Amino acid sequence: MCQTLWRHALCLPKSFMHLKRQVDSRAEMLPDRKMYPLLTRPSHRSGPKPLPVVIIGNGPSGICLSYLLSGYTPYFKRESLHPNPILQKKLEEAPEVSILDQDLDYLSEGLQGRSDSPVALLFDALQRPDTDWGGTAESVLRWRHEPSRAIPHLVLGRNAPGGAWHSIEGSMVTLSRGEWMGLPDLPFKEWLKQKRRGLRNNRATAEDIAQYYQHYVVKKGLQKNFRCGTVVTSVRKVSAGSISSHTQRDLQENSGSLWNSSEQSTEIFQVDGFFKTVEGDKEPFSIYAENVVLATGTYDSPTWLGVKGENLSYVHHQLSALEEAVKNNSIGIMSDPVLVVGAGLTAADAILFAHHCNIPVIHVFRRRVSDPGLIFNQLPKMMYPEYHKVHQMMKEQTAACAGPYECYISLPEHHVLSFGKDRKCIIQDKNGCQKAYKISMALVLTGSNPNLSFLPNNGIDLAMASDQPVNPKRNPIDVDPFSHECTQEKGLYALGPLAGDNFVRFVQGGALAAASSLLRKANKNPP
Repeated sequence: MCQTLWRHALCLPKSFMHLKRQVDSRAEMLPDRKMYPLLTRPSHRSGPKPLPVVIIGNGPSGICLSYLLSGYTPYFKRESLHPNPILQKKLEEAPEVSILDQDLDYLSEGLQGRSDSPVALLFDALQRPDTDWGGTAESVLRWRHEPSRAIPHLVLGRNAPGGAWHSIEGSMVTLSRGEWMGLPDLPFKEWLKQKRRGLRNNRATAEDIAQYYQHYVVKKGLQKNFRCGTVVTSVRKVSAGSISSHTQRDLQENSGSLWNSSEQSTEIFQVDGFFKTVEGDKEPFSIYAENVVLATGTYDSPTWLGVKGENLSYVHHQLSALEEAVKNNSIGIMSDPVLVVGAGLTAADAILFAHHCNIPVIHVFRRRVSDPGLIFNQLPKMMYPEYHKVHQMMKEQTAACAGPYECYISLPEHHVLSFGKDRKCIIQDKNGCQKAYKISMALVLTGSNPNLSFLPNNGIDLAMASDQPVNPKRNPIDVDPFSHECTQEKGLYALGPLAGDNFVRFVQGGALAAASSLLRKANKNPP
């Protein structure tokens, strides 16, 4: 299964006839004030004393890190037997010492799996020892709540806890197995049983996952750390001495080289943004922090093709546009075809949705259908029958070879040249031949990129290749693998897709690494 895939959820809806909700209505969700009494507006300023940690992003990465920074500490269960004998021997050497306080490099050495992050493999192996072999062995960790080790922190997020999972249509099912969506010390399957619901072919719905993450925050008593409905607009270094001596306006005007450290004074991070009130107003805030953790994921900014006419009103970059068009009866059986661009799972979702509604589709993608890098060639057929149905359509129903599927044409090894105001799209094949197609709407579904506009130079200076934009698959943020601290900026951390970890089961390892590092900085590690 593809390691570099963070969009677990945009799969086949249980019922296309009754869409539970629209993406736009959930994207602006604000938390229940009764459930989250402290999730009100952040103070205009955090005061002269900076917070030790501010986490930007309240998805699984941010929630897991908040749990670890709240004094919840993992230890090896002495009576446990791990299926990996080498790891078992290492764990038995110091069972009285928390995993957070041990040498993560040493513990993770030699582990192999579906992530390139050694600490991600370690934490996953400790929580789900034999899951990749279909086993159900229990976690070898026991958790203690040690409040004296807690580090004050805030978690800032646009939505309720769960992040982008609240922006996904609720009936969509996950790509990953349902049990892999759980967070430490609260198995997802157990929570689902309490709700008297089950997994669908071992996969869960986005609605269940979003509710689980909200429940997790409350169950573990983390809600006091969360500030939802917040949008961060700027993160930059300022002099610690300037907090009390400069006004907010002065701080905002003090730009210059934003990441460069000053040898004359200690610098901290200033986090600026605004809080969205229930009334729809925006109230600004500034928070000062010694450390900032980036956990924003990649769901924010859909990838554009960069071709002429892509900004026309009939060209869209989200699946929800097709759902809305069908709901409003603006397209239907008699419409011109819908153009779907892309060969990933979101494009497949669009094709399945259109096929169910009898809407004609022209499907354009650059790769060969047999390309081993194509996600469909990496998914087990038994577990993902709907995606293999799309893959079959892509192979059998090309423009050159008519197949059994009506209202669908596959154009492999093609790409879009331009979109016209007359709704004609120019498409070119691998030999340079061009053809115009009349379409009703276009869906460009070729992935998404993180929105790091709040960082200097959009965070490009932090990436592995510092002359290219941050990309989870090709150019993640360069971090130390055992602390997840950015190599180019001390005090700044990156988790999840930003650091190249794209599955929920693996992003938790980054949180473990960051928590271990932050505890050392705060001298909260026992001797």
